[in-house]
Amino acid sequence: MRIPPSVIAAPLYGIVKLFYATLRFSDEGRDRIEALAADRRPMVFALWHDELFPLAHVRGNIDITALVSQSRDGEILARFLEMTGAQTARGSSSRGGVKALLKVSRAMRTRGGSCAITVDGPRGPRHKVKEGAIFMAAKAGAHVVPMRVFMPRGYRFASWDRFQVPYPFSRVHTIFDEPYLLPDEELDNAFLARQSALLEERLNTITFTG
Repeated sequence: MRIPPSVIAAPLYGIVKLFYATLRFSDEGRDRIEALAADRRPMVFALWHDELFPLAHVRGNIDITALVSQSRDGEILARFLEMTGAQTARGSSSRGGVKALLKVSRAMRTRGGSCAITVDGPRGPRHKVKEGAIFMAAKAGAHVVPMRVFMPRGYRFASWDRFQVPYPFSRVHTIFDEPYLLPDEELDNAFLARQSALLEERLNTITFTG
């Protein structure tokens, strides 16, 4: 008998909340996104799937909707994120993706909120940007915010993305790169491919040496 996601999410939230309390968080570039959030400017936060774990803390007080896959694991994650105060939308590159992207884009444009998307999820290839973040940002007129979450001491799972979880009492450092607007060009396949490649390049150039 499989345990329902609703039963798993509640104790998971309690455990993770206690775990977060042991971590030492630091940010770089948060002033850039706080200023845009204060002006109700929509943003698309683009991050790698393996750096997702600390996202609930990284969000802070910013109105962010997380795009979560429609899988069973996605259901658990969605319920967990909703317990932290985040909003979620269900969809991925493989199931319900375009519908979810359009729904979130419309909401961002009307209320000025933001969205977080793992640009290589939900199944990879690892660290290869798919087109969803660019499509969403173009539709919403949103700033793209490349971001990385560095966990110098942690455990990597033997999954497709080598998912990371920091060790208790270790450091977690988030870098928000310079937000940018997409050029005003036709939203066709060539545009999506070109801008996805540029986003991938920007993510790969973000480094942390601390």
